[in-house]
Amino acid sequence: MPLQGYSVGRDWQLVIQTPTGPLNVPKVTGFSRKMDATTERVKRIDGITDNVRFFDGWSGTLSAQRTGPEVDRYFATLEGNYYAGLNEQPCQIYETITEPNGAYSQYRYEGVMLTYDNPGDVAGDATVKMQFSFTASRRLLVS
Repeated sequence: MPLQGYSVGRDWQLVIQTPTGPLNVPKVTGFSRKMDATTERVKRIDGITDNVRFFDGWSGTLSAQRTGPEVDRYFATLEGNYYAGLNEQPCQIYETITEPNGAYSQYRYEGVMLTYDNPGDVAGDATVKMQFSFTASRRLLVS
C-alpha cells in the first residue's frame, strides 16, 4: 500500500519461478535491480556526436532472512547438477507492484540465473541474512 502517493517497499511482491517450481523466499528484506546496457559514442565527420545504446539485460540482488532450508537446498541442487554434468535451466522472476493510484504493474524477468552470494553469517544472537544476485536476459511488461 503506497503512503501519501509514494511507492514504498511493501508495494512489491516477488515470485521466483524455477524450472522445478516456485522458490519460496518468505522474508525478503531488499530487492534491487538495474537495466544493463552498453553505449557507444559515434563521432561523425561533421563534429556531432551520436550516442547509441545496446540493451544488455538486467541484474540485481535480493536480500532475505533465512527462515528455512529452501534457498540452501535449491543452490545445493544446482551445484550437484553442475558437477553431474546436467544442464541448468534459467528461472523467471515476477515483480508485481501496487502503484500509488491503486493499479498494478507486473514485470517478468526472463532468462534469470541466480547466484548465492552470501548464505549468511551465523551468530548466537542474530538472524541469518542471506543475499543472492541475478542476471536476466530481459524484463518484459506483463500488465
